[in-house]
Amino acid sequence: MYVLPSFAFAHKDWDGPLEEYRLSVDTLKQVNRLFSCYKGTHNFHNFTSQKGPKDPSANRYIMEMYCEEPFIREGMEFAVVKIKGQSFMLHQIRKMIGLVIAIVKGYAAESIMERSWGEVKVDIPKAPGLGLVLETVHFEKYNQRFGNDGLHEALDWAEERDKIAAFKEEYIYPTIIETEKNEKSMANWLSTLTVHDFDATSSEIQTNEQKNGKDDGSGEDSD
Repeated sequence: MYVLPSFAFAHKDWDGPLEEYRLSVDTLKQVNRLFSCYKGTHNFHNFTSQKGPKDPSANRYIMEMYCEEPFIREGMEFAVVKIKGQSFMLHQIRKMIGLVIAIVKGYAAESIMERSWGEVKVDIPKAPGLGLVLETVHFEKYNQRFGNDGLHEALDWAEERDKIAAFKEEYIYPTIIETEKNEKSMANWLSTLTVHDFDATSSEIQTNEQKNGKDDGSGEDSD
């Protein structure tokens, strides 16, 4: 899951105080429509580093991705993005979220999503690492094969759901929210979206990365 302040989805022309932003029903529908586009198998070579479009391992299967109803903590509105997939690559989730944010805010056209799965290099922003949490490990294949064989127990967290929810409320959410309010990682990152060229060619992206000293593969948090 990924916890973020809802002002991340505010249109770029919105000029009110960030902490006063509230996610509208229509914007939430747009966000979830875009997240649903990720479902299925796609080539995510543009969403990670050091993988080319011909690399079979860049193909990943996403089962679901959606943004839950927002909630207010300490006067600021937050939301939780849930994503379930078979496996993820370095930076993939953060870039999936970053691209949707760029589209909703009006920096990029929706057509960039289809283009990003093609062979061309696409400039995709990487959302901050703060807020990214591994919530659940799924063992569905194992359970289907061994869970009912009389020798093994199914691996699931059904009996622990209440404890997990309480732990998130007591420790995970407060830590993320306090850090965001103090360090403003999302607010600071949003200001960098203007330097991305969402219509750039492969050669232009490489030139910009060299000029900015950008390297997605060194010392960054992974997904």
